[in-house]
Amino acid sequence: MGNRLSKIATRTGDDGSTGLGDGSRVQKDDARIAAIGDVDELNSQIGVLLCEKLPENVRAALVAIQHDLFDLGGELCIPGHSMIEEAHLARIDEWIGEYNANLPPLKEFILPGGSRAASLAHVGRTVCRRAERSIVALGRVDKINAEPRKYVNRLSDLLFVLARVLNRADGGSDVLWNHERKL
Repeated sequence: MGNRLSKIATRTGDDGSTGLGDGSRVQKDDARIAAIGDVDELNSQIGVLLCEKLPENVRAALVAIQHDLFDLGGELCIPGHSMIEEAHLARIDEWIGEYNANLPPLKEFILPGGSRAASLAHVGRTVCRRAERSIVALGRVDKINAEPRKYVNRLSDLLFVLARVLNRADGGSDVLWNHERKL
């Protein structure tokens, strides 16, 4: 672990560059910084979701995910470093199976909505998809491990499932797309 920040306003980024965890500097619009920023935004969005009344098992999963996302950002911040492992992916897969087991099968597309908590989970899912796109873009220009990409791909699925769970926990259900609606 590198030095922790004790001084936030360093002015070292005034020239449009920023430091990576290995001490190197890159431009603030670098693909690596874009990916780190999108992962950070996702973590913040999950923090907003955690402000809601949630079932304790969902809350515990989201707190664990926030820690994982911080690790993922750390991995992206240090080229060549690895923090996200197969065990992280297996845990996401386990949660998807656990939460999906009690949901009714989907017969129609779902619109983002329902309860406030479910809606926030849907926003988290869309931010997660953007983070995934940024990680894929980074992988095109720089060598990165596959696990971060896999993690956010599976996390977006989990956030979709959690939105469905949260609608039910609030006494509601999915908001279904009405493909036969009249204009």
